[in-house]
Amino acid sequence: MSYPQCGKPLPTGQAFALVGVNGGTPSTTNPCLATQLAWAAGSTGGTVHDDVQLYVNTANPAGGGLWPRSGSNHYGICDGSNSRACAYQYGWDRAYEDATSRGISHPEQYMWWLDVEVANSWDYTAGGGIRNAAVLEGMTDYFTSIGSRGVGLYSTRAQWNQIIGNGVDSTSSLNGLSNWRPGGSTRGDAQATCGVAPLTPGGVIELTQYTTEFDYNVSCI
Repeated sequence: MSYPQCGKPLPTGQAFALVGVNGGTPSTTNPCLATQLAWAAGSTGGTVHDDVQLYVNTANPAGGGLWPRSGSNHYGICDGSNSRACAYQYGWDRAYEDATSRGISHPEQYMWWLDVEVANSWDYTAGGGIRNAAVLEGMTDYFTSIGSRGVGLYSTRAQWNQIIGNGVDSTSSLNGLSNWRPGGSTRGDAQATCGVAPLTPGGVIELTQYTTEFDYNVSCI
């Protein structure tokens, strides 16, 4: 559930729930977040998955928007340019805001999924895949730094290849992350998607999704 479901009747009896923190872009807040978190807290449980999980929008404005003008990380000094260091800093900053400025109590208690889709802005210039991956690394590393329950990746293979391509190197913190993968319009489609290759080496397909009136999720583990 997320902002598109604001004001709509929500289903009942769910075993677990995933709630969108943002309002469609990384710098916004889902206006129904509190209501939807309260709904999610009523999940029945009984699975290996946390009853309430969170997902956040991701993007790379490549120098625009809330692009950082300073900072340092393992990619070097961010000087405001369209660099790997600034892309990483941008991701770290957006994750920090998600954890501290959206009304999430005890952010460390949640599993955080990174929603990677072409609907948001990305860097498609030369070397853009490496910088796009750095944004996701910054977000991953921030959520890891607060001791969160975990970080995972949500994307289709086609969108991942378009946005990231070969931008993930062998030392990336994106390697080994769990996957939540869109899987068509039926439960059977979603179950079949459990068998696809992970987005990064060492990853595990943990959840798949199918869409009818709502987005429903199937466990692969």
